[in-house]
Amino acid sequence: MALVTTKEMFEKSMKEGFAIGAFNINNLEILQGIVDAAAECNSPVILQASSSAIKYARINYLMKMVQAATEQYPNIPIVIHLDHGPDFETAKMCIDNGFTSVMIDASKYDFEENVQLTKQVVDYAHAHGVPVEAELGKLAGVEDEVNVANSDAMYTDPAQAEEFVAKTGCDSLAIAIGTSHGAYKFKGEPHLRFDILKQVKARIPNTPIVLHGASTVVPELLEQCNKYGAEIPGAKGVPDELLHQASLSGVSKINVDTDLRLAMTAGIRKYFVENPSVFDPRKYCGEARDLIKETVKHKMIDVFGSANKAF
Repeated sequence: MALVTTKEMFEKSMKEGFAIGAFNINNLEILQGIVDAAAECNSPVILQASSSAIKYARINYLMKMVQAATEQYPNIPIVIHLDHGPDFETAKMCIDNGFTSVMIDASKYDFEENVQLTKQVVDYAHAHGVPVEAELGKLAGVEDEVNVANSDAMYTDPAQAEEFVAKTGCDSLAIAIGTSHGAYKFKGEPHLRFDILKQVKARIPNTPIVLHGASTVVPELLEQCNKYGAEIPGAKGVPDELLHQASLSGVSKINVDTDLRLAMTAGIRKYFVENPSVFDPRKYCGEARDLIKETVKHKMIDVFGSANKAF
């Protein structure tokens, strides 16, 4: 199967009530761990790259790796998506290089500027058959290009969401209901504003909803990182139960990045400590890849409900 767009995926997810995991890729091992998991789960999957990941891995290398994944697993629907595109030029570059979905994140601007930039990307993307994700509301936290202070974070306004989609023609919308980027998502008890999600869904029932900053910060992975020398104290993510509820409440796409970073770091750190004489990257990167695969499988089977939903 060649790469697909998110349009087909979201139609199925909205009809059948499950979410699709969107997993950030930076290198070969992360990509392989994700697509191996998708194949074992018979799940559709969204591979996504931020602009900093594209700078790191180089867009032509990324696209060749993604192409290899589609050739190895022709029965698994795979999307390659730009995550948090910062400007029109980055979105255009990705579209021109074969991305099948792009996000323009203009949420840092005021409403009218957000509309204007999003519409510019939508016009170009739609002319090339590529759907566009946009964002309304501001998520706190730090991850790659995204850096929003807690004091600047704000929930999505449902009425504004309806106006935004009408004015921009965006195909899916990332909303702010309490998640945040990075490993330190909550200081107190984790809480998501499902009342806002319900209101947004009522106003734009045909627009797929996206949840950013939605890593669990898996306690076992965090514990393994710290046990083998990391210093990541007090990190806390979105519990699986809340993400599962979101997948059943109309969220079509759930983003995961931090959990993959933790899995890779936990696997490598453990291997280094237990095998101090080994200096073969295939050994410790292979360990990390296996841990990424198991992390993604858990998401697909137990949290998002996307297992056996390939089409």
